[in-house]
Amino acid sequence: MEVGVFIPINNNGWLISENAPQYMPSFDLNKRIAQAAEKHGLDFLLSMIKLRGFGGKTEFWEYGLESFTLMSGLAAVTEKIKIYATCPTLIIPPAFAARMCNTIDSISHGRFGLNLITGWQKPEYSQMGLWPGEDHFRNRYKMLDEYAQILRELWETGRSDLKGDYYTMDDCLVRPRPTGDMKIICAGSSDEGLAFSAKWADYAFCLGKGVNTPKAFAFNNERLAEATAKTGRDVKMFVLVMIIAADTDEEAQAKWKSYNDGVDVDAISWLKDQGAADKVNATTNVIQLAAPEGAVNINMGTLVGSYATVAKMLDEMSEVPGTGGVLLTFDDFEQGIEDFGTKIQPLMECRK
Repeated sequence: MEVGVFIPINNNGWLISENAPQYMPSFDLNKRIAQAAEKHGLDFLLSMIKLRGFGGKTEFWEYGLESFTLMSGLAAVTEKIKIYATCPTLIIPPAFAARMCNTIDSISHGRFGLNLITGWQKPEYSQMGLWPGEDHFRNRYKMLDEYAQILRELWETGRSDLKGDYYTMDDCLVRPRPTGDMKIICAGSSDEGLAFSAKWADYAFCLGKGVNTPKAFAFNNERLAEATAKTGRDVKMFVLVMIIAADTDEEAQAKWKSYNDGVDVDAISWLKDQGAADKVNATTNVIQLAAPEGAVNINMGTLVGSYATVAKMLDEMSEVPGTGGVLLTFDDFEQGIEDFGTKIQPLMECRK
């Protein structure tokens, strides 16, 4: 099972709590995390893109770096680990995105790939006059389908002449082509999102589910398998989980309780309101993100326990058919990477 790190490109990582570590994003912070992940033999790094945060007392995600430029910097200071940026497709035209990817492919010597998002939070885009209207909730994967086709044509041939409903290429040339095998990721968990992944992506991402319920995400693997049965492609599921670990189960549970006790209620309220804006896609992962029962860490699956307990649960996750790997977040990223590399990973059967 592959292991990646969802690096903290925005402030405070993925814990919406006054009791969680409070920090600003920086290149130096992410460089230390990237190099530690590479030192411990982890497989990839992924950064998101977020253009407006949730506010509240913690000003959650109000401070953020840009994904392509951050990952190009990390590509230059690492040697082996795979690097993925996230592309806000409502802002960056596909041909320009392809050229940016080709540039980072050159910097990384073939270690770069791309995560594609459709955009779901209106204020991120309306603040710049770039929100395409409420029909975007209905049409976003039709638009992304054309986007991905253009990317694949430009990467594979250096040329695209696609005439679509959303994009029109006129003998578009983007050269040189990438040297590496350019992989596409999509994190959409709606039926439309999984259908897109089955057609264009190499990896699909889903949120883990619940606290210490390591196999609760399995239904998403089954849904992806149904989608790939129609396309005949092999697409693996990667699961987003948070690790909160300590020497004992009791110490880890105490940290988790403290984070929940300090939840930033106003920031959670903002997230809930934004999640409710999409009235079209009943199966979207935004619904899970905004659910009130676990929003302190955006409802991602959470593994809380001793290093041995967490290792055992990660092994259980690897046993779910169709699972390609996990994408990890931590309450404290720098300490979390070290603890994972030295105290958790050596106990994992699936990493031996």
